[in-house]
Amino acid sequence: MQTTIATRVESGSFFDLGRKDPALTRLRDDGAEWALPFVLMERLVNSDTPYADYARALRADSVQVFGAGFDWFDAELPGRIADEINLADYEIVEHTAERRAALTQALERLASVHPEGFDRVREFVRGLLWVGLKSGVRASSLTSSSDPALPYVIVFSEKARHHIPPNTVSPEPSHLFLAENILHEGVHQSVSFHVLQNQVFAAGYSSKTSPKIEIAWRAAQGVARNQFWEIDRAFHATCVYNQLLRFRRTELGRDDLTSNERASFESAYAEGVPAVRYLMDQLELQREHFTVHGRELLADLRHQTDRL
Repeated sequence: MQTTIATRVESGSFFDLGRKDPALTRLRDDGAEWALPFVLMERLVNSDTPYADYARALRADSVQVFGAGFDWFDAELPGRIADEINLADYEIVEHTAERRAALTQALERLASVHPEGFDRVREFVRGLLWVGLKSGVRASSLTSSSDPALPYVIVFSEKARHHIPPNTVSPEPSHLFLAENILHEGVHQSVSFHVLQNQVFAAGYSSKTSPKIEIAWRAAQGVARNQFWEIDRAFHATCVYNQLLRFRRTELGRDDLTSNERASFESAYAEGVPAVRYLMDQLELQREHFTVHGRELLADLRHQTDRL
C-alpha cells in the first residue's frame, strides 16, 4: 500500500472515468464528457437525483494547457447541483477574454514552474467553476473550494486572483495567486480520492464525534467551525499546506515576481510554516484515530514538514 497520498487515479478504480460502466459509457458515447464527474457524485451522495442529467445542461469551454484539457463550465448552474455542493448563493460568471487569459496563465505557470503540482491538477481536476455571488446576496465570497461529493470539479471566484488563504490579501490581481488556489483545490481532491479508497482513519472514527483541534489563527473569523477542526479536516489541511508552502518557496526563488506578488508570497509563507508545524504536532497527538496506513501517511507528512 502507498505510504504517500496517491498522485495518480488507479486504473479501473471507482474514480477512473474511462472504465467500463454503463452510465459513464453512455455519456462518453454522447460526447458529454464534461458530465462524467456527476455520475460519481450520484453514487457518492447515495442519491436518486440524476446529477449527470442536470450537468448535461452545462456548456463547457475547453482550456488546453501543455497537452492537458480542462472543462471551463458555462451556462446556468443547475439548482440541484448547486444545492448539493453549497453554491446556492452563486452563479457561473460570464466567460470573458480577461478571465480566459488569467486562467490560462495560471495553468501555464503551474505547468512550467511547478510541474509536479500541475501533474496533480491534471490528474484530479477536470471541471472548472468560476463563480460569483448572485445579485442581492450579501455574504463574503468564497476564494476557492472543492467538495468530496463532486470529484474532479473545483470552484473559485475572482477573489482567487487576490487572496492567498487564510489571511494574505493583495490589492492587485495576479494569475500566480489563482495558480496557487487551483493547486490548493487539486490537492484537496487528491486527498479526498485517497481517503475514500483507503482506510486512513480508525474503525469507528466519525467527523461528527471527532476530537477537535483548536485553530487559533481562525479565531478572528468568528465562526465556531473554523476555530476548531475535526481530525480529518486537519489532516486535509496539513497535506495541502505542505504542497502550497513548496509552491510559495519556489515562487520566492524566482526573479519574475512583481514587488506585490513577492510581498504576498513572503507573508503567506511566513504564516504557513508555523501553521503546518502546529497541525502536524496536533495530528501526531491523535495517532490512535488513524489506521496503520494512516500512521504511515502521518510519518510521511512529518518528513515533508520537517523539510520545510
